[in-house]
Amino acid sequence: MHSHTIASVTKPQPKGPVVNGVPTGQLMDVIGSIQQDADNAKFQFRLDNQWLEGGINRSRMDDYFADGRKTRHDQVFELSADEPRLIAGEDTAPTPVEYVLHALISCLTTTMVYHASVQGVEIESVKSQVEGDIDVRGFFGLSESVRKGFNQVRVRMQVKSEASTEQLREMAMYSAVYDMVANSLPVDFLIEKA
Repeated sequence: MHSHTIASVTKPQPKGPVVNGVPTGQLMDVIGSIQQDADNAKFQFRLDNQWLEGGINRSRMDDYFADGRKTRHDQVFELSADEPRLIAGEDTAPTPVEYVLHALISCLTTTMVYHASVQGVEIESVKSQVEGDIDVRGFFGLSESVRKGFNQVRVRMQVKSEASTEQLREMAMYSAVYDMVANSLPVDFLIEKA
């Protein structure tokens, strides 16, 4: 039997202090780069999606645009979406609206932690619950007066930190997804024949 040696890949040592698991030196380098040239703030995230069958479709995330160039993730990410059996799905994956809730709470959490880290504020733990109320008459086209999406979302975070709840909320409010959900945004939508 042959013996194989696996080369270990080591992460580079973080620049600057690590607060809440975040290498703050790296974040400060990005912020400094953006302060020097606003074009460095222009990011574009993208994905490809393919319908599989019924309510099931899959998205694939491989690259994004940042720092003036196309950049690849360390790995390709795939996310599937489906619908519950109650509304004719196979229930093989979360629904698209559940992904919206996940994106919202994930972004609020990461944003708060990153801002706290740069400010030297330690956070011991964050646990959250998110609920979104939706009246599916809008989705099914049964009422034009009913919104198709969530009509209310509730976020409850329990944060263990010396920072005040006001400070923590202020840091979380820099969340890009919170801004998108709370303030909506224009979406260019085009369908082409394949």
